[in-house]
Amino acid sequence: MSDLPPFDLGPLPIGKSMSTVDEQLVRAPLHTIFSLAADVERWPALLKHYRYVRFVERRRDGGGIVEMSANRPFGVVLWPTSWKSKMQVLRPTAASSASIRFAHVEGVTRGMEVEWTFREAPGGTHVRIVHVWDGPDVPLVGSSAATLVIGPVFVHGIASRTLAGLAEHAERTAIGAGN
Repeated sequence: MSDLPPFDLGPLPIGKSMSTVDEQLVRAPLHTIFSLAADVERWPALLKHYRYVRFVERRRDGGGIVEMSANRPFGVVLWPTSWKSKMQVLRPTAASSASIRFAHVEGVTRGMEVEWTFREAPGGTHVRIVHVWDGPDVPLVGSSAATLVIGPVFVHGIASRTLAGLAEHAERTAIGAGN
């Protein structure tokens, strides 16, 4: 672990051109699914669509600067995507809820903000992933590209697979632990 202080990415911005939401009830305890989601370096071993995840810099909270790459499948064709993000991990405490925040700093999605939230719910944990963004810095077409293609096709396509895959692993772990 690093001695560098955690990033303070603040609350998720509102009023962006693009917003995607992926959410699911995960039939596992909050600590189980949160731990899997926060351990981003394990994602390629757990999720077949992830190509790699590497920390460039680590922070005390388990976050830092992370390079990520995932494939967006289109039938048999895999479209590789990659980005670099600042990552902040807010672990669950008695005083605060659990969340993981990302701010994309490199790649086509530079400027995108992401928030994973975890809330105990009847039967398990409600996990919600929200991506917000105004689009790539391309005059006249950036916002349209984000709302018509990048958000619904790529962001949702990858995030929904990530959440479903992590949920499957968390639920299997919970069953194995007798929860």
